[in-house]
Amino acid sequence: MENNISWQEFEKIEMRVGTILAVNDFPEARKPAYQLTIDFGIEIGILKSSAQITKRYSKQELVHRQVVAVVNFPKKQIGKFMSECLVLGAVGKEAEVVLLAPDFKIENGLRIG
Repeated sequence: MENNISWQEFEKIEMRVGTILAVNDFPEARKPAYQLTIDFGIEIGILKSSAQITKRYSKQELVHRQVVAVVNFPKKQIGKFMSECLVLGAVGKEAEVVLLAPDFKIENGLRIG
């Protein structure tokens, strides 16, 4: 690979487990997306994110689901919405996203490493 990063660079990325508390439509987004409210535990708290995951997931099946997200990116303004973290997923054909998540329910805020 050409874009190798060092271990020290990788360690700066804070990927954490959180539980989705609420899911709302995001009609202002350029591509179909949801607005997510995610609980990352006592240390990090509740953050919001926009996610283009409407092809595979309904709002109802996302609530209470645990996901993995990067929590130390700068906030990003998306229309009138402020995204505070980046939910991670594998992107397949036609931009269909499969969310990354732990196999078992675990404590919110645990770091991926």
